Amino acid sequence: MTVSRHFSATYSEARTKFLDACADRNLDVESHLNDRAKGAEGEDLFMDVARIGPQSARKILIISSATHGGEGFCGSGIQIGLLREGYFTDLPADTAVLFIHAINPYGFSHVRRVNEDNIDLNRNFRDFSKPLPDNAAYREVHPMVLPADWDGPAREKAEADIQDYIARHDLFTFQSAVTSGQHVHADGVFYGGTAPSWSNDTLRAVVKQHAADAEHVASLDLHTGLGPYGFGELIYVGDPNGVERAMNWYDGEVTSPDAGTSTSPVVEGSINFGISESSPKATHTCVAIEYGTIPVLEVLGALRADNWLYIHGDLDSDLGRSIKKQVRDAFYCDKDDWKEMVCKRANETVTKALKGLEAS
Repeated sequence: MTVSRHFSATYSEARTKFLDACADRNLDVESHLNDRAKGAEGEDLFMDVARIGPQSARKILIISSATHGGEGFCGSGIQIGLLREGYFTDLPADTAVLFIHAINPYGFSHVRRVNEDNIDLNRNFRDFSKPLPDNAAYREVHPMVLPADWDGPAREKAEADIQDYIARHDLFTFQSAVTSGQHVHADGVFYGGTAPSWSNDTLRAVVKQHAADAEHVASLDLHTGLGPYGFGELIYVGDPNGVERAMNWYDGEVTSPDAGTSTSPVVEGSINFGISESSPKATHTCVAIEYGTIPVLEVLGALRADNWLYIHGDLDSDLGRSIKKQVRDAFYCDKDDWKEMVCKRANETVTKALKGLEAS
């Protein structure tokens, strides 16, 4: 039977499938209501958490989805597949697995990367008591990222300026300028905010509840949008001292933004900081699985279009509907072969993570 049955067309469908899969495994689910927003259909929004394994476990594997909302179509399908297909039935006595479904339920429901405050959660986990960094590179590209129109002369000029910028530098430099994170334009992309988001506070509380006394925490955060179609790049995030350990766990396939070996630029404020700071007694081995969809410039174009739509556009228009489809297609390939590829990679990676934890 195809794995496609684990995937969903909406956040509401995905949540129902996740809850049903947990019920079938007799798992209790903690449901954290986001009281700051509603879903695209007016529904309530939740970060749902389920645990397999004893409360006394010293080693914990966290598997999380929808840090970047619309990427949750993939992450949720993987989580549901792991539950439905009988994984984690014979965990070591000192090990637990923690599922966090829809870290950013608003973005999942509305098919947006960002949360209800236009915040990119993987740029929001930082110490806001300290001065926020400037990002001169983003200041330069912001007018190209957010033109006044999306179907007129301003957009045409923005596209020409982007091509000129890439010609003067290169594509990765443009990608880094746009995506590394910024706190200077609240109406821009990859905005990190000026205070902890609801998802930030809630995730920290969840990890503290389940892993405050853990000795080793491994995490797999599920993402889409970078790299070749269906390929899951294993991107190491967190303390650089753990890179060698992660390389051993995952058969040398781990990449590192700090080392320049990843499709991702270096970013600050990603969720691994929240996980690590909320389980301070533990050693941490944090990895993001990044699944490729379409070429990176098309992905960035979809994000720019979505940002423009919510700043200047009309959701209830032909252009608005076209942009929403563009965003969905950029982060979720609704094809059987892609779903098979992402699930196979995730299942293999989970198995390696558990072996790594057991040996640690």
